[in-house]
Amino acid sequence: MSVKILIADDHPLFRAAMCHALASVEHIELVETSTFPDTLTSLEENDDIDLLFLDLTMPGNEGLNGLAEVHALYPDVLVVVITAQEEPDVMAKSFALGASGFIPKSASVDCIIDAVNTVLDGETWIPASVHNASATMPNTTASNANGHSGQDDFTTRLKQLTPHQLKVLRMVSDGLLNKQIAYELAISESTVKQHVSAVLRKLGVINRTKAGIAFKNAMHV
Repeated sequence: MSVKILIADDHPLFRAAMCHALASVEHIELVETSTFPDTLTSLEENDDIDLLFLDLTMPGNEGLNGLAEVHALYPDVLVVVITAQEEPDVMAKSFALGASGFIPKSASVDCIIDAVNTVLDGETWIPASVHNASATMPNTTASNANGHSGQDDFTTRLKQLTPHQLKVLRMVSDGLLNKQIAYELAISESTVKQHVSAVLRKLGVINRTKAGIAFKNAMHV
């Protein structure tokens, strides 16, 4: 049985290196994209993609926005974050948003192959260098000691949002009014109000200002 993998990264040399690294893995088919909009298009056109390697800094992807959107639209697609940013906080947020793995761009070929096999086996893959750093491990509360527990809880709650609610929240965080959001999404203002109410309830915040600020903080890397 073949596995289809989408490599989403804007650097041709890195995509080529990824393809070379994965060449030894049997029964895989590779697809490549260089921008986040193209990545969404590819996911829509290829409903049999099993695994997505997602660069956090490719064009059209601001911080962790792309990861949150992919998880909301395609919850069955396994996502492995690939990034030059190796900070524990970025890893923790990525896992809270549903990533199945986190690969620094400095990783070796063996690490990449190990990550693919581990994630396809239904397990979470974390670089060996951070296995003992519990703050970066999924499903842990060790971040309490670092003062990030509240933000981590918020990031986890984002997974409850529907794709439409996530879009509305993103626009709220950009300062758009309900009327402007309704125009941009071609929906009624009352529908926008319903989405905003649902977002506030699911995220456990009291108003749209707090929701927007918390979202910006959660997506920042």
